[in-house]
This record gives sequence, structure tokens and C-alpha cells, in this order.
Amino acid sequence: MRVVVAMSGGVDSSVVAALLQEQGHEVIGIHMKLHDVVEGEAGHCCGLDDVLDARRVADRMGFPFYVLNLQEAFKTAVMDRFAEDYRNGLTPNPCVACNGVLKFSVLLRRALALGAEALATGHYARTENGRLFMAADQDKDQTYFLFPVKPEALQRTLFPLGGMTKAQVRAEARRLGLVTAEKPESMEVCFLPDDDHTRFVREKSPELEAAGEIVDEQGKVLGHHDGYYRFTVGQRRGLNIAMGERWYVLSVDAARRRVVVGPPERLMSTSLEARGFAWIRRPEAGEVLMARIRHRGALIPCTIRSEEPFVLEFQAPARAAAPGQAVVIYAGDEVLGGGYIVAPKKVSEPAELRL
Repeated sequence: MRVVVAMSGGVDSSVVAALLQEQGHEVIGIHMKLHDVVEGEAGHCCGLDDVLDARRVADRMGFPFYVLNLQEAFKTAVMDRFAEDYRNGLTPNPCVACNGVLKFSVLLRRALALGAEALATGHYARTENGRLFMAADQDKDQTYFLFPVKPEALQRTLFPLGGMTKAQVRAEARRLGLVTAEKPESMEVCFLPDDDHTRFVREKSPELEAAGEIVDEQGKVLGHHDGYYRFTVGQRRGLNIAMGERWYVLSVDAARRRVVVGPPERLMSTSLEARGFAWIRRPEAGEVLMARIRHRGALIPCTIRSEEPFVLEFQAPARAAAPGQAVVIYAGDEVLGGGYIVAPKKVSEPAELRL
């Protein structure tokens, strides 16, 4: 069948395109131009070198290749939202927004307009009949970022790497003679050339008054900072306060430009409220549910207390649930849905933590 492959210029998407071509499918490679980058910086995607690498793979395998300029859409849906979330004291997840809005919406529509039956990407995940499952390689699993993808989009999506390990992917790239076989992996936040979100937010919001106080939960001033958006829940470094023990960021109060800190046990929460929740498949009665509150985070047993508003209760306390981050619900290795954390309910007593 005709398949459009999203080609970033990295080894994963290169192998996807080459394997599909080798299997006899009619492949069309498309590189999404999302933002401007500083050329020559390793670990970041979407630069000229990446376009050229993707084109070299297409030329080697003999399929057409195009560049799709989505810079304006990416700026609005991902970059501007990223800065706004930090301004609001949240911890954003740009990869979730990129997948939900661009790859499996805008690019999928473009693929269908080209007469393709499916869109293929280099994500480590698996699909079956419009349902989403974890990758075989748990260390590479990317389903946490994919919960916004609608079931009808999953019906037309291929994840050829879902059953492979990274080592197997690189071995295939070598076998196929692909120029990307030894290429380093890109960073998760592709539009931060120096991995510095603080500078990015400051440049986006030069007029923002951000300096303020570092306080404990009773409001006692312990120190000062030069920008509340520098901090995220669970952060320890950069506080510059002398407490005689390790204290962590518990919350960020953007309205008062305050960073609230406390001991590590105060990072634990028993439940959370989420917004923007979307189901790929609703859970059935009696299903054992697990929640993940950060990429590569542990799966935590949970129950759903209510849906309007959506409230999730943990069967064991969870650490550092950060407002703005995604919470994703699993049943076994299947992704059921997800949303964005609004507020965690903290463990009130140390004894509760020990249960």
C-alpha cells in the first residue's frame, strides 16, 4: 500500500521507511520542518543536516521525498504553549502537543490527501485495531507521549519499530547501508538548542516580572529567585537556600511569583485532578489500572474516582506529580487515555506515607 513516512533524519524513521520500502510498500518520505536550529549542534533535530540525511535515505531506497513546512503551526501549538505553561507555573510536555496536534493530525491529513492508506513513524509503540499498546522495548517505549492520538488516527498509523529494540534498529540500519545508522539520538525538546528552557521563556517574555521569593509551606521567606519559571516540581538544584537538609520544589505560584519548597516527603501525593482528559478506550469494570505521571516514570496502581472533574486515586503514594505534565492510564500494556495534571493531593502525615 502507499504509506507516508514521517522522516526526521534520525535512524529510527530512516529504518521505518527503508523496511517498508523493502517489504514492497509504496513509500513517500516527508520531513516536517518545525523550527530553526543552530546547525552543527548534536542531539537536536530538524536542521539542514537532518533534511539531507533523510533525503539520502530516500535516494538510496528509491522513493520520493518532500519537506513540509509546519513552522507556524509548530510555533502556535507547541513553542508558544510551552512558554505559556512555564509562565503559568506549570511543567509543560511539548512532545505530547507535537504528537497530538501535528504528527497525527496535520501530517496524517496531508498523507491522506496524497492518497496514502497509512502514516508511519519511528515511535516505539504498537497499535491494533485503533488501540495503542506499549513497545516491546520498555526502555524505548513512547506511548506516554501518544495518548492524545485519536482511535481513528491510530487505525491509519503504523509503528514498525514497536516490536524491536534500539540495538535491532541500528543493526537493520547497518544491514541496509543507511547513512543514519550510527547517528546520535535527538533530544526530547528539539527546539531548545542549549536545553535551557529558562532562556527560551525569558526571550519569549522579556517584559515578564518573574523575580520573587522562595518560601516554605507556611509562607516563611527562605530566599529569593530571579525567575519562578526556572523551577519545576521535584527540583532540588538551584534553590540556594541553607536548610541543613535537602529540600525540594513543592509547587510554583506564578500569580505571586513564589516558589514553595519543603522536605521530600511533601512531594508525595495520594490522588490528583486532571483536565483535558481523552480516552482511546474506556476501562471495563474490574480492569486493573495503572498510571504514569512522567515519561519513564513507574506505573502506579490507581482507581478512577470521578470523571467530571477527572480525579485519579493512587493505591500507593506518587512522587512529584507536577501540574502541566501528562498523566496516562494503562491496563496491562494497553494505553487507555490520558490528560494533564491540575493539582495533586499531598500526603498529609508521614505515617500515611509509610502505609
